[in-house]
Amino acid sequence: MKKRIYWLIPDLASARRTVNDLQLAGVEAKHIHLAAREGVDMRGLHEANVWQTSDLAHAVQTGLLIGGALGIVTGLLAALFFPLSQASPQWEMAAVLAVLGGVIGAWSSSMVGISIPSPRLERFEGAIDAGQILLMVDLPATQMERVTALLHASHPEAHFEGADRLRPAFP
Repeated sequence: MKKRIYWLIPDLASARRTVNDLQLAGVEAKHIHLAAREGVDMRGLHEANVWQTSDLAHAVQTGLLIGGALGIVTGLLAALFFPLSQASPQWEMAAVLAVLGGVIGAWSSSMVGISIPSPRLERFEGAIDAGQILLMVDLPATQMERVTALLHASHPEAHFEGADRLRPAFP
C-alpha cells in the first residue's frame, strides 16, 4: 500500500534542494508533486496536476457509478417497454445504455470535479497562499520512515504535515 506524505517548505530554493535529495535517495520524480500559489516559477520541478489538486478522481468515480446505474435502469425500461422488435425484450439495449450512461456520467461530473479543490489539501491553503510550497511524495509504506527521517535530518526548514493512504484513481 502506498502513502502520500506532506511537507511544507518555506521557499522555492529549499524545494529544489529537497526534490534533489529525494531523487538522490531513489524516489522517482513521478512520485514527487509540488503545489505552490499561482505565479511561482516551478520550472524543472514536478508540479502537482489536477489529479493531485482537485476533486477530479472522486467526481469521475461518482459520475461513473450514478451514470451507469441510471443507464441500467433506463436500458431495462427501454428493453422491456419499447423493444425494437415485437418478439422479445432487447437486453443489449440495457447494456449499451448502461455503458453510455456511465461514460456520460463520468464525463459530466469530471467537468465539475476539476474545478473543486481537493478536500485533502484544504488544510494547506493558508500556507500556500502565504508563499510556502507543499511537497507531496507518494511512497510505499515500507519506505515512508526512511524518507521522513532523511527529510527531517537534511531539511530542518521543512515541516512534516502528516501522511494519508494513497487511494488509486480507479480501484
